[in-house]
Amino acid sequence: MAGLDNETRDMILDTIKKYATRKLTPDYLLELDHNDEFPHDVLQELYDPMQLGLHLLFIPEEYDGLGGGAYDIYRVSELMAAIDLGVATGVLATFLGTDPISVGGTPAQKEYWMGRVAEEALLMAYGATEPQAGSDLAAMTTKADPLQENGAVTGYKINGQKQWISNGGVADLYTILALAPGGPSWFVVDRETDGFSYGKPEDKHGIRASNTAALFLEDVYVPADRLIGLEEGKGLAQAQAVFGYTRLMVGAFGLGAGWEALRRAIRYSQERIQAGAPLSQKQGYTHKLIVPNAARLEAARTYIEWVAERLDSGEEGLQTEGAVAKYLATEAGNKAAEDAIQALGGYGYTKEYMVEKIKRDVRITTIYEGTSEIMEWTIARDRWQLHLKSRGDYYQEWAARLDAVHAAEPENGANFAALALRALAVILERCRLDRLTRNQHVLFRLGELVAYAETAALFAERVVQKPTAAIPLDVPTRQALSRIHGREAALKVATDGLRWTIGAGQSDPDLAHSLNLPAIYQAQTGLIADMDFAAEKLNETFKG
Repeated sequence: MAGLDNETRDMILDTIKKYATRKLTPDYLLELDHNDEFPHDVLQELYDPMQLGLHLLFIPEEYDGLGGGAYDIYRVSELMAAIDLGVATGVLATFLGTDPISVGGTPAQKEYWMGRVAEEALLMAYGATEPQAGSDLAAMTTKADPLQENGAVTGYKINGQKQWISNGGVADLYTILALAPGGPSWFVVDRETDGFSYGKPEDKHGIRASNTAALFLEDVYVPADRLIGLEEGKGLAQAQAVFGYTRLMVGAFGLGAGWEALRRAIRYSQERIQAGAPLSQKQGYTHKLIVPNAARLEAARTYIEWVAERLDSGEEGLQTEGAVAKYLATEAGNKAAEDAIQALGGYGYTKEYMVEKIKRDVRITTIYEGTSEIMEWTIARDRWQLHLKSRGDYYQEWAARLDAVHAAEPENGANFAALALRALAVILERCRLDRLTRNQHVLFRLGELVAYAETAALFAERVVQKPTAAIPLDVPTRQALSRIHGREAALKVATDGLRWTIGAGQSDPDLAHSLNLPAIYQAQTGLIADMDFAAEKLNETFKG
């Protein structure tokens, strides 16, 4: 397995926590947010090998890095996002910037560029998105025209514009995606190159401690050896190859920010007295604003850890699994932060309290590195193909495996997740028979339902066998959260699936019965008791 040993990882996490306690105080972070200020000194200290050397986590050991794996990156990303998502984004941008090199570079390019980033602690930026293309990289217009001498390409002149580039105005080094004659290709561009410039920092809704700027390239000359991989046309494949990692990282951002907002709401509820008792003892508060968010966040965490393990074992791709992880974690983080504002009432709506800032910050996680809608499309497209290739057996077989899990560990909620998977299989088959995926909205909604069903299934499978080390919740508490999420997933798949298939014109008059709706409603038995237990345990775990 790739990655750090537990002792090294824990040391890094502890060092980051100590640094944050000393330097990244709430008052300082609120000041950065208010002033829309990028903290150069913080990034320099985070990257300084004599202090934290955080950028070394992303660099392989053979290039003088630490060689962190996907699991290590998830843990550090979650912690950084819990501290400040703007600062975390500055770190993410360097990781993204090195991605094309680490995936597609020649051995000599990797040694040179990764070695420089490690030794010189260079800030990097990833120049892919364009004003009109958005997430559609294939629609870019930035061009790289080759220059030849004696019939050989000696360099390229790049012309175009990039938009929404994290670290865009502060990076030392940029990887730029441009359209060469052979197809989309990545190039390494220095900050001081003639013809290269950047715009003013964007005045953003959130993550105001990060720098986001447009890039302008006017006859920017790069030598031929700056073409990553020394072969044109590999750019989109190189970008796709790292989506499993990068989406996992952004999912961890949603997880970290969401949990930080939730922790603050829990602690507030313990101090706020209403009608003679703290809010933490009132179901109207905990069962709406706290417990469902904890269940979704921990379901997302389980899925993130599962994907990270697979990546660290050497499995490649996993773009769809990365999309599921990012989708649920960021949507759950955004909802948890929204509910944290509600939980704090008028205080939550003021900028003096961090939950207001967290909500503005975490919103970006559902947008950058692929919007939630792109994630829905990615998930639905892939799982639709699996349904067709397996003749409808893919989720039915998974549900059968969950039956075995439930027999061995009846407290895990695997029976609820199995209901969700079987309902999903029915919905997918009905979409096939009635050709409902011709409706784009139906296809996208399938992506959402897949995310809920698969995270419920993984949570139930792993809650006992693979307990997380990332959060101090005991197994019985996590089992209760798994049961809560499983019930929600089953109900959502069945009722939303029924709604959208009927809305699109499905032809089965008995579809509700095929979905086993009576059993799904009956499965809600015990839900309030589980929420009572989870609320009590969350309050015990996160005492102010």
